[in-house]
Amino acid sequence: SMFSWVKQEQGGRNKEGEMYQTVTEGLQTLYTKKLLPLEETYLFHDFHSPALEGADFQSKPMVLLVGQYSTGKTTFIRYLLEQDFPGMRIGPEPTTDGFIAVMHGETEGVVPGNALVVDPKKPFRKLNAFGNSFLNSFICSQMPNQVLQSISIIDTPGILSGEKQRISRGYDFAEVLRWFGERVDRIILLFDAHKLDISDEFSEAIKAFKGQDDKIRVVLNKADQVDTQQLMRVYGALMWSLGKVINTPEVVRVYLGSFWAKPLQNTENRRLFEAESQDLFRDIQSLPRNAALRKLNDLIKRARLAKVHAYIISYLKKEMPSLFGREKKKEELIMRLPEIYITLQREHHISPGDFPNVTKMQDMLQHYDFSKFPSLKMKLIESVDKMLATKIAVLMAMIREEESKLPPAMVSGGAFEGSEDGPFGRGYGEGISAGADADDWIVSRDKHRYDEIFYTLMPVNGKITGVNAKKEMMNSRLPNTVLGKIWKLADCDQDGMLDDEEFALAQHLIQIKLEGYELPNELPNHLVPPAHRKNPTADALYNHTED
Repeated sequence: SMFSWVKQEQGGRNKEGEMYQTVTEGLQTLYTKKLLPLEETYLFHDFHSPALEGADFQSKPMVLLVGQYSTGKTTFIRYLLEQDFPGMRIGPEPTTDGFIAVMHGETEGVVPGNALVVDPKKPFRKLNAFGNSFLNSFICSQMPNQVLQSISIIDTPGILSGEKQRISRGYDFAEVLRWFGERVDRIILLFDAHKLDISDEFSEAIKAFKGQDDKIRVVLNKADQVDTQQLMRVYGALMWSLGKVINTPEVVRVYLGSFWAKPLQNTENRRLFEAESQDLFRDIQSLPRNAALRKLNDLIKRARLAKVHAYIISYLKKEMPSLFGREKKKEELIMRLPEIYITLQREHHISPGDFPNVTKMQDMLQHYDFSKFPSLKMKLIESVDKMLATKIAVLMAMIREEESKLPPAMVSGGAFEGSEDGPFGRGYGEGISAGADADDWIVSRDKHRYDEIFYTLMPVNGKITGVNAKKEMMNSRLPNTVLGKIWKLADCDQDGMLDDEEFALAQHLIQIKLEGYELPNELPNHLVPPAHRKNPTADALYNHTED
């Protein structure tokens, strides 16, 4: 097994006397032994979120795609997988009118929702609760694909602008999104650069991800269909609108680009789009590596909510009269819920952010008899506190250990494969690597221009001093830190002076930097000036005579 070093001899136990072979198993054990009893006692599953099962802990990292229709969600999945998936429909009308879980399978095919929610190996059993109209618009699309060996992708219905959609779905769309949001590793919101509008339903959808801000990334797709100025405006408008919907102090990361295999309509931002798509790929590639950490993080969030919920329920029970006036008291307590929240925050030192939405809670509480609620059992809460205080740290250490022992788990295949090598890899033949595959020294092509400047700087014995070189290099207006780095790269023999070739090289590096490329820490071989190159054949002859 991958985690064999954790397995001591059979029956080996950790300090606490609990046996965890893997982090995944550790999480599952903690959940069922410590947190689940608290959840069950205080009806957590009715109010907030169904119980977790084995498949929730064992499933591959999942990426959830959400966007208004025709922002290119389905095409984006095709772009990542580099192949069509069963059940895929693309077109100008709202085509993906359901949820599609795109997962790895040995054979191609589609599994309907009703069959999916009874499969114990898949993490979807609890979706059963959303009823038939949801299950009829949920399928799993399975196929052999290398990318899907490490992640699964969930495509969601395109969101229409306007009101008409909300009525016709037949299930609570925002609640389904919230369910997925709690269980996935990455939420990607797709926007279309040439028609940006955030409809009411879309903002509601985004609000369903409250508390999952660390999972959200934004893709501004089709960015090649507008010019640079327009793109800046759209980007600004998008950040402003998102700021109103996602209340986080951090700015959410937005990736600009054209995520399909068609030619770019506007090529002026080609380099930007390439860099952005590589960044996005890296972000998605890191998911398997961080999957255990994400599950741990979600378990902690869940434990905090479960504790708060227990405090609320037991407080309501405590306030109920034993015989008369129960209905009246119940109404009064529901009314006073915002104040009760504040009381509990003070009493137990809990931050307001850990409390569930008060209006939603008031609605749900209408349907319960408060006198039947359980009273506060400190033992259950202490058990969860102890888990948060000590057990989680043990698992954190195990995660670090698992990471150090294993090669980093990376997504490969599809669009993640091979684009880095060969002449179309990022930066190939550009900037510092220009001229790498040429026969001549690339600097010599402009050397005649640099020489003219060189000879006005009063060379002595064919070299100019640092002081004279500095005056000329400062004309570039580059900051001193950058010029210092260029000097270090160009002064090949480190004699504090520059000969004509070294000076030409310095000018070449300044040019590269002015064009917006990065400088390396060491000078690549193809840029070393000819006079400063070691002559391999002479060396070989010389060494040969030594022997």
